[in-house]
Amino acid sequence: MKSVTEHLSFCTKQRREFVNITERIQTLVVRSGIREGLCLVNSMHITSSVFINDEEPGLKRDFQQWLDRLVPEDPSLYYHSRTGEDNGAAHLRRTIMGREVVIGVTGGQLDLGPWEQIFYGEFDGQRPKRVLVKIIGA
Repeated sequence: MKSVTEHLSFCTKQRREFVNITERIQTLVVRSGIREGLCLVNSMHITSSVFINDEEPGLKRDFQQWLDRLVPEDPSLYYHSRTGEDNGAAHLRRTIMGREVVIGVTGGQLDLGPWEQIFYGEFDGQRPKRVLVKIIGA
């Protein structure tokens, strides 16, 4: 069994942004030489997420509006703001959207469904953050 670890860096231009990282992850899988196994993609920050869904602009807008309804941006709504922070909403949004995904690797390729894409979700951006990619297999 073989294991390869990589880190991707992000510094989004907007505070909230969804970035399609599928091709970057596939490139790492190919470079790893692993033909059969698993690929973990994990956000290493508590105000960002990694999730799988469809690459469709309307859906991204729907996610933003849905998150705005569930978790409004207003810092006065969150106890976290009492610590001097203004990103309570970002922490909750990360919890809703998820911390990581695990994708099968088959024949040296990510084993995704026909419309599935991997996204980095940023909820408190405009500063450097990392995503862990760990590929395990043979």
